[in-house]
Amino acid sequence: MKKESAEAVLNCIDLSNNNIQQSVNLLKQSCTDSGFFYIINHGISQEFMDQVFYQSNKFFNLPLNQKMKLLRNENNRGYTPLLDEILDPQNQLHGDFKEGYYIGVEANDSLHHKPFHGPNLWPASDVLPGWRETMEEYQRRALEVGKVVAKTIALALDLDANFFDKPDTLGDPIAFVRLLHYQDKISDPSQGLYAAGAHTDYGLITLLATDDVQGLQICKDKEAKPRIWEDVKPLKGAFIVNLGDMLERWSNSTFKSTLHRVIGNGQERYSIAYFLEPGHDCLVECLPTCKSDANPPKFAPIYYRDYLSQRYKETHADLQVYDKQQS
Repeated sequence: MKKESAEAVLNCIDLSNNNIQQSVNLLKQSCTDSGFFYIINHGISQEFMDQVFYQSNKFFNLPLNQKMKLLRNENNRGYTPLLDEILDPQNQLHGDFKEGYYIGVEANDSLHHKPFHGPNLWPASDVLPGWRETMEEYQRRALEVGKVVAKTIALALDLDANFFDKPDTLGDPIAFVRLLHYQDKISDPSQGLYAAGAHTDYGLITLLATDDVQGLQICKDKEAKPRIWEDVKPLKGAFIVNLGDMLERWSNSTFKSTLHRVIGNGQERYSIAYFLEPGHDCLVECLPTCKSDANPPKFAPIYYRDYLSQRYKETHADLQVYDKQQS
């Protein structure tokens, strides 16, 4: 019998609130406690979100051979099949029971040669009319929301509001929309079976939109034994926001990235993650407001390109696996 999990209590931050300090205080409390919070009144209408989900569902309902024509490439754009990703190899029997689709920023020519940049892979317009246009518009709108959240984070860290909005950080960010479709499987952690294994996200922040099927769980204390998991309920019209490892590193562990996973309950589940990452050439080093003689930097400086490349290699299947399967 499945053990019931407690429900996580998360702060809800209203981005239309004119009381900036109230929002900053709520966010700071969230970032030092759970690393997760909701945002509402973020400026993206429910009508448009419904259209994004509709187009996402249409793609995942295509025959597998059509989806495999758009298999993820070396720049991390395109389709990721079932079981492609193993987020918790120590505890997972095999890959996640989910399929996904990565859409990056359509980079300018000067960035095409750099990892995680380049043209996207798009379904043919006669197969999925309006699909590309919808996803490109969502990418633009999500970046706007992400920058507002990043400003609030900067203020919560006693930085200038525009600290993260610089050319090498969010001026030319590595930002991915990832469409996700979870299978109608029942997870069994005791057998190493997960919709998505336990993990922390890599970058700055993640904006997550979900359908109304529950499945996301968080563990506030990743060092606890046993780990205590709490359910995060979907909230209509809201984004669920969580912090990534790079922000924890940047803030010298002042803010935390939180372990999370997805547990399948036998229902299909759709979600859309927006990963907002620093720019390719961003040097991530301890923020000036997060260190002192008593609290020196815990992490060495690192270029974001090096960090992200390593993280993707650790969690995604080698693309040569698919070459062998199709030869």
